[in-house]
Amino acid sequence: MTAIADIPLRGRATRDRPLADLTWLRVGGPADWLIQPADADDLAGFLAALGPDVPVFPMGVGSNLIVRDGGIAGVVIRLGRGFNDIRIEGDLVIAGAAALDAHVAIKAAEAGRDLTFLRTIPGSIGGALRMNAGCYGSYVADHVVSARVIDRDGRARVLGRGDIAFAYRTTDLPPDTIVTEVTFRADAGAPVMLSAKMADQIAKRDATQPTRDRSAGSTFRNPAGFSSTGRADDTHELKAWKVIDDAGMRGATRGGAQMSWMHSNFLINAGGATADDLESLGEEVRKRVFETQGIALEWEIMRVGMKRRDGSG
Repeated sequence: MTAIADIPLRGRATRDRPLADLTWLRVGGPADWLIQPADADDLAGFLAALGPDVPVFPMGVGSNLIVRDGGIAGVVIRLGRGFNDIRIEGDLVIAGAAALDAHVAIKAAEAGRDLTFLRTIPGSIGGALRMNAGCYGSYVADHVVSARVIDRDGRARVLGRGDIAFAYRTTDLPPDTIVTEVTFRADAGAPVMLSAKMADQIAKRDATQPTRDRSAGSTFRNPAGFSSTGRADDTHELKAWKVIDDAGMRGATRGGAQMSWMHSNFLINAGGATADDLESLGEEVRKRVFETQGIALEWEIMRVGMKRRDGSG
């Protein structure tokens, strides 16, 4: 089997790379290897040569992620400049997986195409597809036409809308499949109106969410109010923040972690938090909600990696 260090790569391969600075929560241990391929061909060639027993984890911009304090075994793939192109072709918006959701929304609006729902979603397009991201009643599933992916064995494929099963905040994409590009179909709109719409969204978000704090977005999925088609009912009264409040956990702390006073479904690093602080506080919230209301909250933040060898973190 070829050693990882000996696999040809035009991009960058870094051993024992700390990941905390690559996540919005600023926590987490190192990756055995961080691989940053130059382009899709570089990525495909690397994966084809990588031994099948080596775990692979695709990582976006770390906006919806807790990396545990012991780090991630195997290979972490992080896409960069070779995967962030955005282009408009008629009513289609084609975006590289590393393009930020907000940038795609802005560039589409400038071209008179409405993907404004992406404007306030933190993260990149690859992650948005994988988790069927959405807000304001619109979801990736409503707009996606196709996606280019590279499988764990290095095989490049194009998936049509019907090849991906979308549900609320999730898809059936295998966890080690790498999304490289997504094509959306977007309705027409006047650029000035779309810009104003996004400005209003930003103002509402900043007024209700702790956007100045270190968070990973919504911590838990809403416990009800969605259908098997993946379309959520955003007006449903049973929201994660409401059941957290009813459990008395708004503002709860553990170490440097806190459930935000501003929005109780936001788990924040209030200063010096470890990954264990954050995950343990989240689990305490889940326990209290279940004990008080019989509701099992599901994590929306992905938690990956290993605890420290001493059993903590």
